[in-house]
Amino acid sequence: MRKQRFSVLPLRVVLCACLLALLAACGRPAPAEKRATGKTMRLSDSLVITDEVRLPCTPVKQQGHSSLCWIYAMLATIETEHLVKGDSVNLSPLFLARQYLVAEAESFYFARGKGNLSQRGMSPMTLRLLGRYGAQPYDYYHAHQQANMNVLWRRVAQLARTAAVRREGVEAFRRQLGDLLDKELGFVPRFVHMLGAEYTNEEFGRSVCMKGEYEALTSFSHHPYGTRFQLEVPDNVMGDTFLNVPLDTLMAVVNRSLRNGHPVCWEGDISEDGFSFQKGLATLKEDCDTTQRQREFETFQTTDDHCMALVGLARDNAGRRYYLAKNSWGTGNRFGGYMYLSEDYVRMKTICIVVHRDQR
Repeated sequence: MRKQRFSVLPLRVVLCACLLALLAACGRPAPAEKRATGKTMRLSDSLVITDEVRLPCTPVKQQGHSSLCWIYAMLATIETEHLVKGDSVNLSPLFLARQYLVAEAESFYFARGKGNLSQRGMSPMTLRLLGRYGAQPYDYYHAHQQANMNVLWRRVAQLARTAAVRREGVEAFRRQLGDLLDKELGFVPRFVHMLGAEYTNEEFGRSVCMKGEYEALTSFSHHPYGTRFQLEVPDNVMGDTFLNVPLDTLMAVVNRSLRNGHPVCWEGDISEDGFSFQKGLATLKEDCDTTQRQREFETFQTTDDHCMALVGLARDNAGRRYYLAKNSWGTGNRFGGYMYLSEDYVRMKTICIVVHRDQR
């Protein structure tokens, strides 16, 4: 390799080159290791879990008083996808939450305040919002992250009802809504500036997630496998379709994705007694039976309660597999906001997953 002769370069050139190298290092870290170093955690006197795969993640966030886990989990999945590739991305859930609220509030206004203004949704809806409105970095839009979104949603609903009754017109309602959200959530930056380039929110969104980059899958036998159908859960408010595959195929996709360095966005039931955020553990007493799984879904014992990003694989000292999940309830548990979901739990209680299309 030819050596560089720095002595012949002007000092200002050397300093400029060093500064550019430092900025590049800050904006784009080196690719992180996809595999863990065998980190071991003791869960009890008899249960020890050892990480096999642990993908890099942005800091754990806190969804606070909201039902917006579907935004947090999908964005966490996208963030880890970039981190594995060596690209530093940390996205703002609050930005998409605001865009969703504005769109829903306008529809609520035209419905004259009838019905329900809901926060509920599913992870594919996050991709829809991202494609339509773009994205913001977390550092650009999070100052009011701890706002009580439940209270804010109710205030917006009342504002829409009042404006509809007064017949003020949609433009007046938009102005009132914008003033309220600016006060409660902060002003939305119009542009994203990164490494000397300026992006609109839409351009930045396309840079972090391309259209069709992710695929939504489910596994239920009341529809033919290999077909797509609108998953019949209340949170599927936009009528998203999911590719229906056998359960073993679904689990194989999850395992392959994680081992290949791709996170998985997971939606499922967390109402079971074996799910404990404080313990950082989710287990089932019984083994998963496909027929029983289908029956529990049809009788509403398995429901679409929560959404998290799966970012790792682990084994316990008896050889049982676990999935490392990044939650969005803050860091106040024994694993700093992460949880270990047993394989039986994931097999029985999964509603759907969203994975990178290359891993389908």
